[in-house]
Amino acid sequence: MSNFIDYIKFCSRSGSGGRGAVHFRREKHVPKGGPDGGNGGRGGHVILRGNAQLWTLLHLKYKKHVIAGNGQGGQGARKTGHDGQDVILEVPLGTVAKDFETEELKAEITEDGQEIILTPGGKGGLGNDNFKSPTNQAPHYAQPGEPGLEEWVVLELKLLADVGLVGFPNAGKSTLLSVLSSARPKIADYAFTTLVPNLGVVPYRDYRSFVMADIPGIIEGASEGKGLGIRFLRHIERNSILLFLIPADSDDISKEYEVLLNELRKYNPEMLDKKRLLAVSKSDMLDDELKQEIRETLPEGIQTLFISSVADQGLMELKDMIWKALND
Repeated sequence: MSNFIDYIKFCSRSGSGGRGAVHFRREKHVPKGGPDGGNGGRGGHVILRGNAQLWTLLHLKYKKHVIAGNGQGGQGARKTGHDGQDVILEVPLGTVAKDFETEELKAEITEDGQEIILTPGGKGGLGNDNFKSPTNQAPHYAQPGEPGLEEWVVLELKLLADVGLVGFPNAGKSTLLSVLSSARPKIADYAFTTLVPNLGVVPYRDYRSFVMADIPGIIEGASEGKGLGIRFLRHIERNSILLFLIPADSDDISKEYEVLLNELRKYNPEMLDKKRLLAVSKSDMLDDELKQEIRETLPEGIQTLFISSVADQGLMELKDMIWKALND
């Protein structure tokens, strides 16, 4: 079973507010003390908190119901009831919460320690002390607390990376990530070796670095749900740069590039607003003459570089090109 879980659904229930108290001050020398009923406590919230140490939603996979505590009722002597117990769900950065029914965006966690109330608890009711007036000096009523909310929520994880690798299965994305960073994705010579996204920190000159994400390969029709593509296309949404990887032995590099571009366009047209770079992988099999022939057929308007992860060719130039694009 994979430890990478990027989608969960659960029922989130906040606590109800406590009811306000109907109470009158009664002391030995104060036979007709006024109203002093306290307010009810608020119901517990369900809260999302960002945690930079997490990278998957696996720890929440079996939480089907998340229930916060109810607020306590108010008491005499204007004592407010205790608030209900909040429930805090720690989630990885890049987590998005949506209403399951309407798909409305409810929250987005992008920073460590960031807290967002997902399902707010009900307000506590006001005690009778709040309703006294010159014409009603002994009110015999108080407010009930507001009920809590219950809703089905979906949490989706969109990886936070600077560079997203885009390409067909077996284009060499995992190999490139393993060579550039300390990530160790599973690599083999067949399509769909990568079944989950992999993140790697790529060291750069002067102790700088950037984060690269290897996304499972896109196939034609991925935006309609074919293959593994649609499930992982959302992970590319957050990347500031898309690095297209097409192998040198491809029949038609320009055509492959257009197919990949078309899948991104159909999934989300805004993806095409991102900066794009093209690396022709597995180029160690090419001599200068072949490279020149291929150059003449490359797509226009995109910076292109010939690289080989295995032979360590062009990798420093690739890092320079990425760093320049990230900081332009």
